[in-house]
Amino acid sequence: MVIGLSLAAGATFGPPTATADDPGHAGDKPYRGRVLSLMRHLTLKQKVGQLFVIEVAGRHATTVSDAAKAVNQRLYGVDTPAQAVAKYQPGGVIYYSTRVACTGCASDDNIGDPAQVATLSNGLQTAALAQPARIPLQISVDQEGGALVARFGAPMTQMPGNMALGAGRSAADARRSAEVIGTELAAVGVTQDYAPVSDVNINPNNPVIGIRSIGGDSGLVSRLAAAQVLGYHAGGVSAVAKHFPGHGDTGVDSHFGLPEVTHTLQQIHQIDLPPFRADIAAGVDTIMTAHVVMPALDPGVPATMSPKVLTGLLRDELGFDGLIVTDALDMAGATATYPPNVAPVKAVLAGADQLLVPPQMDTAYGAVLAAARSGEISAQRLDDSVYRILLHKFRHGLFDNASVDPAAAPRIVGAPQHLADAQAITDRTTTLVKNDAGLLPLSAGPRNVLVAGWGVGTTQAMAGALGARGATTQVRESGTTPSATAVSAAVAAAANANLVVVSTNNAYAVDASTGQLTAAAAAQTRLVLALLATGKPVVVAAMRNPYDVASFPEAPTVLDTYGYTTDQVESLVRVLYGEVNPSGRLPVSVPRLDGTGELFPFGHGLHY
Repeated sequence: MVIGLSLAAGATFGPPTATADDPGHAGDKPYRGRVLSLMRHLTLKQKVGQLFVIEVAGRHATTVSDAAKAVNQRLYGVDTPAQAVAKYQPGGVIYYSTRVACTGCASDDNIGDPAQVATLSNGLQTAALAQPARIPLQISVDQEGGALVARFGAPMTQMPGNMALGAGRSAADARRSAEVIGTELAAVGVTQDYAPVSDVNINPNNPVIGIRSIGGDSGLVSRLAAAQVLGYHAGGVSAVAKHFPGHGDTGVDSHFGLPEVTHTLQQIHQIDLPPFRADIAAGVDTIMTAHVVMPALDPGVPATMSPKVLTGLLRDELGFDGLIVTDALDMAGATATYPPNVAPVKAVLAGADQLLVPPQMDTAYGAVLAAARSGEISAQRLDDSVYRILLHKFRHGLFDNASVDPAAAPRIVGAPQHLADAQAITDRTTTLVKNDAGLLPLSAGPRNVLVAGWGVGTTQAMAGALGARGATTQVRESGTTPSATAVSAAVAAAANANLVVVSTNNAYAVDASTGQLTAAAAAQTRLVLALLATGKPVVVAAMRNPYDVASFPEAPTVLDTYGYTTDQVESLVRVLYGEVNPSGRLPVSVPRLDGTGELFPFGHGLHY
């Protein structure tokens, strides 16, 4: 009813007469007239509201837990997500499960089963369409695929993630991965995915990108990121390329500080920009900014707040005319530089259209509104962004039908074909880095296997997969930083094993202040070396970044999985037994720990 009424109201607007001062372009047909007509009925407050993408707490639009009410009260002074939408009339909402990368964050707890999320989405859209402007929401999420940034867990299909796709080298697999993710997100009412990550990870010590990147080669990242753009669109959601102009060579996590990328202009154009050019050519709808400083572009100014980067480089030089959304404004990369009343205004003046989760919404909204009233943000600058936002929503059919079917969502999310595709794609990504002793593939038959190392769920899943193939297993999980006691226990357990499989997670991580391995990396390395010293056959599985082998180059048998989803553990064991012939190739080069060159080059990978 509400959606139908909104369309009826929209249809009563008279046909506008476009002028030279109107935002947008004549080529924006068939929606240009409808967008301009709607804009002429918006108040200044409604226009400012469209710039914001907010988080909300709770699993229902109008009925939430006491914990969710407390979060909404702290953020916005209201109880429910619907009330937050009514208060600000924002352009979008972003879903989270928990938020752990910002100071003082509490759990938004938006995500349960598919029917619940679909019902929440419908409720939020109803709340938006009940406002005088009757503009549907853009509902977004960070669902990159892989083990690191995937807000939706099972039953949503878990794809292997970017660096695994980079190891697989297949544009078709990258597109299909994104299409499955997009199809399932669309089924629960999500309209936009903050993916693909288009950063080129050339820094092995990058603390925030790593396996979220496709790899360390601009050409590979460009080809597979563009394929993902097409896949997300085919799945029914809009894609967001991030993090512009490039977050792949940082040694600081922008959630907790402001990184600086010291690339020259030539390096920026050769390394960082090609994937974004490819995304634009593929028709990407939106590009997300990075809270990084690139002195070669604009010394001392984060890209998110830099007119030279957002307007001069992205708009004018690269010719991008879609939406520009900031990375989360509550990240330290933004807050450490600009106060909460300054950052959003600076971002809009730089060229951003959408302001993602400012740390103090009332302050941010008031600051942007005041800047628009005073003329600091000109009417034309504001209208340019509002036009793009509304055009985006018209193009994606949100004004036609913003609701989804909660009953259909459980059939689409985790559909059998999606799950089968995920495992097949994952099987093409596992990389055999070393097989010096010819240990692999394992022969069939019973054996005693010690599963040691990182990850409670990972080691248990590995033991289960090995047990399904006739092995008798024992598990000695030792966490991210194995203690001396845990190392001794694993060594003792190895005495009764015919085979040891040990998993690592960031066993190559160097403390920038000392140039030495971090405590966690050093402890994992000690565990691996102690197990190798037992004389037992040892398989080392790097379950995250592929650089770990540099910490124990003497290990004769090493594999990379680029993540630890259930499918990635299963694929690892399939490769161990030769059920799958390893075909993944390193999507990055692996440096020697002492910095004297490459240990393994880009493209390395063994086969049976």
